[in-house]
Amino acid sequence: MTIWDDRLLELLSEEGPAAPTPLANDDHIHINPSSVSRRLRRLKEYGLVHGLGNGVYGITSEGEQYLNGELDASSLEEQEETDNGDASAEA
Repeated sequence: MTIWDDRLLELLSEEGPAAPTPLANDDHIHINPSSVSRRLRRLKEYGLVHGLGNGVYGITSEGEQYLNGELDASSLEEQEETDNGDASAEA
C-alpha cells in the first residue's frame, strides 16, 4: 500500500465511484492518470475496489474496512479474475 492508495480509497469512499482521470485531477492526488489507473488495478487485485465498467472504480466493503482500520493490508491476498470478469479469492 502507498499513500496514493490510501488517498484514492478515501476519495472513492467520500465521493463515490470514479474513473482515473477525474481522480488524478483532485487536489489531493499528485500522480498522473496512468499512475492512478495502475494503482486502482492493483487495489482491485486485492479486493479493495471493484470495476464498474468503462474504467470506473468503486470502493468495496473491504476497502471501507481498511480505511476504518478494521483490516490489515498485510492480510490481503491477490484475487484472480474468473472468466466472467468477477474476482474471487484464490484457493
